[in-house]
This record gives sequence, structure tokens and C-alpha cells, in this order.
Amino acid sequence: MTSAENAIIVQNLHKHFRIRYRTHLKTRMLNILKRQPPLQEFTALHNVSFSVPRGQTVAVIGRNGSGKSTLLCLLARVYRKTGGIIQMSAEDGSPARIAPLLDLSAGFHLDLTGAENILFYGAVLGNTAREMRACFDSIVEFAELGSKVDTHLRNWNEGARLRLGFSIAVHTNPDILLVDEVLAVGDEAFQAKCYAYIRKMQSLGKTIVFVTHDLRTVERVAQRVIWLNQGNIQMDGDVGEVLQAYRVFSAGAAFTDGIS
Repeated sequence: MTSAENAIIVQNLHKHFRIRYRTHLKTRMLNILKRQPPLQEFTALHNVSFSVPRGQTVAVIGRNGSGKSTLLCLLARVYRKTGGIIQMSAEDGSPARIAPLLDLSAGFHLDLTGAENILFYGAVLGNTAREMRACFDSIVEFAELGSKVDTHLRNWNEGARLRLGFSIAVHTNPDILLVDEVLAVGDEAFQAKCYAYIRKMQSLGKTIVFVTHDLRTVERVAQRVIWLNQGNIQMDGDVGEVLQAYRVFSAGAAFTDGIS
């Protein structure tokens, strides 16, 4: 499929990390004597390739350390890729408007009020103050904040911050929504609102890629599943088929872990 038919094209995507640990001088000297390397290196993704047609909702699953969140951070431009190609475009071919829900409290300034953070976080997502003011009332209503929006975020609980983050992200009219383990936040009633809004975005033809460990959420929302295993695509396709294979794999892995 061409870029005109796809919202996302990923080709031979590779991500390698080099992590340097800060240690005391005594520890560093011991490491030198033991000939231990000062850097830890690992490859999170190995030449991953896939495309996502416009309007499709794709779930990315896998065990911890499989590369799921790394993939989403690369798509969101939080990380720089080591190699490969990532293309994300709107229907008219222009660069896609992306709403990354990787950490709903990230992008907030705790010393600003909720109202000020709506403008601040909106700017982080690439929106103008005028655009954010136009949807301000809707954001506040959806997040169920009321007069709390005029108080400083430092005094809010995590649930209120999460509701505000989700509400801002989905009201910025993105072409592509990237969601990492935060598809449903808050209490049961607010979770229902989140799912309803996701269905609305699907009906509007928005492209959604989300990472989760909750397979019930995958069954409820996804139209396709990509299963990552140790940085490689293990399986990519129909929701039922991929989940069945993944459950068999997970059960076997859990048994192996239990006897190791």
C-alpha cells in the first residue's frame, strides 16, 4: 500500500540504547578491576516493518521488555531512531497531527493552574492558544473538573491530572492517536466516557495505535494486533488469531518462569 493509503509507514526500524550509570568512584574502580564495561547496551527493536491504513485501530502487545513502549515513543518522536524509516501523514499528504498519550501527566507544569496547563499542554502538542481556547469548555466538561480548573495542579490528585491529560489530547483533533497503557483512566464512569470517545474517533476515521497488557481492551477496541517479542514482530494480523497465539505463548512462558 502507498503512503496515500497509509497513515503510518515503518520500514526496517531499529533502536539501540546505550545507558551509562552514575556510580561512586569506589564502584567505578571496582568495575575497572573486574573489567566490567561502563556502558550497558541493548537493542530494543530489530528492523521492524509495518504499515497502518488510515482509520485503523491497532493494538501492540507483548511481554515486558518486548519493545512496545519504545515503538510508541519512536512514533511520537520522543526517541530518535537508530535506523530505518518512519512516515506519518494526514489524508492530504501533509505531516500528521499526532496526539501522544504516553504519560498523561507529562507536559504539565505543576505550578500552573489547570486552565493555564490546557494552553501549555496544547502548545506541547502543537496547537495554538486560539485553538485551545476554542475547545476549552469542552475539555473542562469532559474531564469533569468544574471550578478545580482554576487551581494549581500541584494540589490535584493523580486521577484529576490523568482526566485532564486525556481530555486535552483527544480534543486537539489529531490525525493519529498514540496511547500507551492509558486508554481508560479514572473511575468506571469516566472509563466509559473514554471508550465512547475512542469509538467516536474511530467513526471519524482517525488512526489509533495503542499499547496495553489488558487483552480485554484489545478485544473491545482493536481491529488488528501487532505482537512484539524481544524487539521483533512475532505476529501481525487478526485480533482473535493473534490473541489466541499470544495467550498460548504467555501460558507456556509463565510455566517456564515458574520452574526456572
